[in-house]
Amino acid sequence: MSDTTDSDWQRTTIDSAQAAAHPETAQAVAKIKELRQSIDNIDSAIISLLAERFKATSRVGVLKASAGFAPEDMKREDYQIERLHRIAIDAGLDTDIAEMYREFVVTEAKKRHQRIAQAGGDPGVLDVFA
Repeated sequence: MSDTTDSDWQRTTIDSAQAAAHPETAQAVAKIKELRQSIDNIDSAIISLLAERFKATSRVGVLKASAGFAPEDMKREDYQIERLHRIAIDAGLDTDIAEMYREFVVTEAKKRHQRIAQAGGDPGVLDVFA
């Protein structure tokens, strides 16, 4: 019978006495902390890149509104589906994740393009609640 409880499996921090008694656990905790910092950095980069992407799609929305184009472009969407699937496969990522990403950004871009068209070409702010 093990002296490990369910709560031990959920613990990701240990005190110095535990670290001294279980150096392999201390190493795992240190590695988790390092990986979480990397994850946080990646999340920051993703959010910054999404903001840049939406700034670019807003500019597209302004141009579409001024030219009288529809908010959606099915030919472009089909191209994006194929392109993102290839990128996902090349990166070793499930294509369903790429599809969820595409669905999110395309849906948001369309909403923004519709708001821009309704506002007479004014992009407003990058806010999902605008």
